[in-house]
Amino acid sequence: MHRTTLSPNDNERRTRAITVLSLLAILIVVVFIVSMNTGFMRLSPREVLHTLLGDGTHQQKLILFDFRLPRIVISLLVGAGFAVSGCILQSLARNALAEPATLGISAGAGFAVIIFISFFPATTAAPVFVLPLLALGGASLTAALIYVLAYRKADGLSPTRLILIGIAVAAGINACQLVLALRLDPNNYQFVATWIAGKIWGGDWRFVLALLPWIAILLPFAFYKARILNVLNLGDHTSVGLGMRVEKERILLLVTAVALAGSCVAVSGGIGFVGLIAPHLARKLVGPRHQVLLPASALTGALLMITADTIGRWVLQPAEVPTGIVVAIIGAPYFLYLLAKSKA
Repeated sequence: MHRTTLSPNDNERRTRAITVLSLLAILIVVVFIVSMNTGFMRLSPREVLHTLLGDGTHQQKLILFDFRLPRIVISLLVGAGFAVSGCILQSLARNALAEPATLGISAGAGFAVIIFISFFPATTAAPVFVLPLLALGGASLTAALIYVLAYRKADGLSPTRLILIGIAVAAGINACQLVLALRLDPNNYQFVATWIAGKIWGGDWRFVLALLPWIAILLPFAFYKARILNVLNLGDHTSVGLGMRVEKERILLLVTAVALAGSCVAVSGGIGFVGLIAPHLARKLVGPRHQVLLPASALTGALLMITADTIGRWVLQPAEVPTGIVVAIIGAPYFLYLLAKSKA
């Protein structure tokens, strides 16, 4: 009977991965605690603890359980979903600039949701659970359009052409969103404009329940497909030589990425750059192996989103800065850096 032994390099990588994942989880817990104490109506750490234990006042329970905790949980779920979606897209496109926003997937999902909430109320329970389905439909149609426009029989799917067409399609859809918004009454226009900027607008537990099944199913499936992503990165010819059905696996992974992005857009609006930044930071921390890269991306994205949402609620009190704007302030310089690096 042969025993499998790990080389010193394998042990070192495993230790580093466990350390990084643990530190990310600890940072998320720390920011989670800080976020519960952040807002226009301030709650001290002692008041938060008493409220969590059931000893808080009615007002404290209302602030913590009905407003802040749902929003914090949604931030974590959205951050993890966008990050894993971006990680998958970067691997499939073999392009460091690929993510739901730059490929136009977020714009397509958002357009479908905005059409719905512009004509139908989103305050009842049923539409809340319909929103992810609508976003998935919009994202899927956009992804299919970009794929058709970017694919060429001669050289297949060019990463550069894919990004450029995605940006062009996203710009067109965003223009349509603005035209639609201008036809709305002032109250709805203000809501849609803020939503386009990227705001965690689903501030109650119904939106958590609407998003949670998608994240709970799609994230484990993406983690399960980590080895497939590793093989696909070796190239189509090598993947076929290893017995993989390349097109089938690529379509499954693309659908997973689109569904993750679409469901997140349904409750967070047009937040970009999370799917771009988080996988890159995770890759620098744990390396390119997707068995570790995907969980690290999920944790990094969750940390980025909850931090941005907390800053947005704190920096201009009593007003709020949309989370998407905070993320953009962080992500735009990094995007320019990656763009300049890719040209080099």
